[in-house]
Amino acid sequence: MYENLLPRFLKYVKTETRSNSQSKTTPSTVTQVAFAHELEKEMTELGLQEVFYNESNGFVIGTLPANTDKDVRTIGFIAHMDTADFNAENVNPQIIENYDGESTVQLDEEGKYTLNTKDFPNLKNYAGQTLITTDGTTLLGADDKSGIAEIMTAMEILIKNPEIKHGTIKVAFGPDEEIGIGADKFDVAEFGADFAYTMDGGPVGELQFETFNAAQAEITIEGKNVHPGTAKDTMINAIQLAIDFQNALPQDEVPEKTDGAQGFFHLMAISGSPEEAKMSYIIRDHDRKAFEERKQLIEATAEKINARFDHSRVHVEQYDQYYNMREIIEKDMSIVELAKNAMLALSIEPVIEPVRGGTDGSKLSQMGLPTPNIFAGGENMHGRFEFVSLQAMEKATDVIVKIAELNAAE
Repeated sequence: MYENLLPRFLKYVKTETRSNSQSKTTPSTVTQVAFAHELEKEMTELGLQEVFYNESNGFVIGTLPANTDKDVRTIGFIAHMDTADFNAENVNPQIIENYDGESTVQLDEEGKYTLNTKDFPNLKNYAGQTLITTDGTTLLGADDKSGIAEIMTAMEILIKNPEIKHGTIKVAFGPDEEIGIGADKFDVAEFGADFAYTMDGGPVGELQFETFNAAQAEITIEGKNVHPGTAKDTMINAIQLAIDFQNALPQDEVPEKTDGAQGFFHLMAISGSPEEAKMSYIIRDHDRKAFEERKQLIEATAEKINARFDHSRVHVEQYDQYYNMREIIEKDMSIVELAKNAMLALSIEPVIEPVRGGTDGSKLSQMGLPTPNIFAGGENMHGRFEFVSLQAMEKATDVIVKIAELNAAE
């Protein structure tokens, strides 16, 4: 039943599809366009209907028609094509069969990079399973090509086993999730699903319907540079003002000191000279009221520093990136229950926790397509230590099939 899952996944990860945050095109890279057309061809050959590539938003979409006369809701399954900001060229996956849950896995030939249970205790969860790892020089791309492979394999299973009754299923593979803009141009009406799931989570059991609210703040600081020998009472050092700004924010509300539902301010970049400095922050909180208060604190901090001078020297530009999908999904929790019941029917214990981040579902939910997130199996994403278990991908595939089956049985 899963005979094509691993070959499909290996083919996908060997195809370079890294996104580019500096690009102005959609998709942001031509490699994603090429990959979309490959998927378009495969979807057609598989037997999906109404398959097409939307040039305006970079999504390739297909439909599996219902094989039941019952009036059931249309489900969407979505995954993203791009990989993160890490070397993604010449991905060379390694396959470790029947991993014992204890041994150190050497990634590169020199032994400089290893997967070991001291650094990665999650390896102990995979005793007896088949691991797919990197060779230490690239990421793997399980985020989110495992999701693509799982969706594609689930559609293949449903097509080959018509006795499994299901309603209409929509499939979409899109670009640029890793740079936060993938869902911006998605056409919800064109897609035509009542609700959807992104297959973009981590270990087995993850089921997520709550994400951060997210904003970005760009700070530009205007200094006044004069010769340091005559600077007394004249120089205004923009770098020092940047330090003052950072120190005025709550020092314990940063990523490295928070977890769970705790929000944070994250200084991502800082550069400058005494004449001018620039800072870039991301702001995160699950609670909308606390989120708005964090943005207000950024503005208030700038105003406090500016009050020291005869004109404003700290200039703030803030913009929202996405919102907590829970605000939408909690209005109809049946779609979460459907996924939960599918997992329980497969003896998978659902792990329901807030995402300390966001998914395409964050934006899609706000756009009118409620879209929780389901595990795809990957671990240690976005770097050379990324790996995924074949058995985890099989379970994710099973969940997709079971969701379709249970939906048709309602």
